Amino acid sequence: MGARALYDYVIDNMRYIKAGKYGTGDAVYACDALTGNCTEFHSLFISLARSAGIPARFAVGAAIPSERDDGGIDGYHCWAEFYAEGKWWPVDISEANKYTALATYYFGRHPANRIEFTKGRDLQIEPGPNSGPINFLAYPVMEIGNNPAFPKTFFSFQRKSGKQTL
Repeated sequence: MGARALYDYVIDNMRYIKAGKYGTGDAVYACDALTGNCTEFHSLFISLARSAGIPARFAVGAAIPSERDDGGIDGYHCWAEFYAEGKWWPVDISEANKYTALATYYFGRHPANRIEFTKGRDLQIEPGPNSGPINFLAYPVMEIGNNPAFPKTFFSFQRKSGKQTL
């Protein structure tokens, strides 16, 4: 089965619903529940692709709103990439599921407003947190003593103006 067939399978069988155990990227949960956010969609795709012998990986970042020049960003967004024809191809299955008219576009393309933070899952850094590998890095990882801390996080952006000043 090729990457496009797996992409279509996930689109056709999963629903974007933030309920239950969403946001962890648990492929077994995604396979059973067939719901979740972008992490579940792409974890399932990556698992299916790897089981079919297609190299695949996870990426996380954010979408910069195109309708304004500054302000807040709702939070992280993730996607998957698969390797074929000598390069890595992005797929954004959760966006394709939400906006079905764009399903062909999201296979092998990113919108221009995408920014990437990191690639991979179960990240190991030195020194690392006591809790072990980091599931994915979209927010600060903090500990107070041996306990995880979750600071309030806000993402924002400001576009540079095309006008130059002296």
